[in-house]
Amino acid sequence: MRWSGSSGALDETFALTSASTPTVGSMQISELAEQAGTTPRALRFYEQSGLLTAVRDQRGYRSYDERDLAVVRQIRSLADIGFSLDETRPFVECLRAGNSCGDVCSGSIEGYRRKLTELDAAIAELQAARSKISAALDAVDQHAGY
Repeated sequence: MRWSGSSGALDETFALTSASTPTVGSMQISELAEQAGTTPRALRFYEQSGLLTAVRDQRGYRSYDERDLAVVRQIRSLADIGFSLDETRPFVECLRAGNSCGDVCSGSIEGYRRKLTELDAAIAELQAARSKISAALDAVDQHAGY
């Protein structure tokens, strides 16, 4: 943070970390939830599940940074395409290992492969059910003279 001379206000500015990556100052839980498109309650649940780790500030409030935002966005995007919270773990671990995205690690790639296999099986099951329903409807149509 930097003191803004004449206005007497504090400005949040980019600071370089020891890894020389730009970061933005810390966010409280409501700010993180808003930026990630979720709720503080969901964030607390992610924390209880071990997917998100909060640092407590001097007042005891949860404090998050841009890395946490990336983790939550990864969790949300995976949940949107059918991954359970537990299935997001390898992706979160990949991000925590310092990767710029969570899908480049072997555990993440294996997670994608498992999900594709699961989806292929579900699609086959649905196609089989559709065929049975279609056959039943054809039989009714023939019997009724349609």
